[in-house]
Amino acid sequence: MADNASIARPYAKAVFDLAQETDSYESWTVALENLSAISQDESFSALVSDPRVDGSKVVELLTDLSKDSLPDGGENFVNLLVQNDRLLALDDIQQQFSELVAKAKALANAEVLTAIALTDDQKTSLTSALEARLGMKVVIEETVDASIVGGAIVKAGDLVIDGSAQGRIEKLTTTLMR
Repeated sequence: MADNASIARPYAKAVFDLAQETDSYESWTVALENLSAISQDESFSALVSDPRVDGSKVVELLTDLSKDSLPDGGENFVNLLVQNDRLLALDDIQQQFSELVAKAKALANAEVLTAIALTDDQKTSLTSALEARLGMKVVIEETVDASIVGGAIVKAGDLVIDGSAQGRIEKLTTTLMR
C-alpha cells in the first residue's frame, strides 16, 4: 500500500539511524521481522483494532512477544508506533529498513525469475555481471516460473531486465502493431 510506504519512511529512517549509531543492524533486522510477523497475524490485528483494548496493553503484548529480539530502544519504538497508530505500517518499515541497510552495506538483492533453475555457473556469471553493472555486491534470489517460457527476468532495485521469451514476444508484437 502506497500510504503505508510513505508513512513507513520516517520510521524506517529513524530506526536505521539508531542501528547505524549503535552498529546493531542485525538485531534491528531480526526485531523488525518479528514485529512485522506479529502485526500481520489476524488475531493480533483484531485485538489492535478493538477500541476497548488500551494502547498500553498492546505495547505490553508486543514487547512481551518480541522481548528476546528487541534491541535497545525497541520498546520505545513499539510505544511510538502504537501511540501514532502505525502498527499497520510495520511490514513496510521492515522492508524499507532492509533496503537502507543493504544500501549502506553496498549490497543489492536481485530477484531472478527463470523458466528453469539456473546452474551454479549461470548464477555466478549473472552475479558478476550485475555486480559490475550496479557497482555493489549482489545477492540473487531465484524463482522458477515455467510460464515465462524461456530466458529470465531480473529485478534489482530500480533496474528491471526482461530477457524472457514472453517479454521478447510482447515487445515484437508491440513493434509490429505500430
